[in-house]
Amino acid sequence: MAATALDKSVPEILPPALDASSEPPPLFDGVTRLYTYYGCPFAQRVWITRNFKGLQDKIKLVGIDLSNRPAWYAEKVYPPNKVPALEHNGKIIGESLDLIKYLDSNFEGPSLLPDDPAKKQLAEELFAYTDTFTGTVFSAFKGDAVKEVAPAFDHLEAALSKFDDGPFFLGDRFSQVDIAYIPFVERFQIFLSEVFKYDITEGRQKLAAWIEELNKLEAYKQTKLEGTKAQVVEVYSKRFLGK
Repeated sequence: MAATALDKSVPEILPPALDASSEPPPLFDGVTRLYTYYGCPFAQRVWITRNFKGLQDKIKLVGIDLSNRPAWYAEKVYPPNKVPALEHNGKIIGESLDLIKYLDSNFEGPSLLPDDPAKKQLAEELFAYTDTFTGTVFSAFKGDAVKEVAPAFDHLEAALSKFDDGPFFLGDRFSQVDIAYIPFVERFQIFLSEVFKYDITEGRQKLAAWIEELNKLEAYKQTKLEGTKAQVVEVYSKRFLGK
């Protein structure tokens, strides 16, 4: 009897996260595994990539409880003891931006990078800006947040205005760049709205349209978990506001 393909139009039933009391999966047995934490924006990048390329039945999710990590994860899987990490072809690969590119280059499914040289150049520029973007916003949470985050979101608005053939960073095509930014924009939008009463889309029409378009995308929607708003407010308040 042939195996039944996963219905990719409905959300997956996520396996429970493994903690310090859990046994490891059978490592390096030919199964491709994405080690993840379901609430981590870095890991969410790779999860979205996997979903968009239709790899749900080729890359198995393995949740890791970051608050009670199993010792075997650092010892046997990924010594940096972080997520995400991908087990593929007998090796472990880490770092979320590298993994977006790795999945796009090494697995089947729709390409997440256009051939247009100008769009490829913008993609590289925006990849290089990701750490500056997140660092600027995180730092702003400790100061005059509304004033200090504005340049970072203005930068995204300007980037979204570079190509007029669609709502995404690279125009009409959802790409690696959108994946790199949306997990963080999602969380920043929540925290700035809930705590500072600041709307990141006000006066930024392109950013508003981009967020609206992404919220229609199943590959992304299936990675948005119930309770994210409350979790973001709680975690960020403790981390940045001491509350």
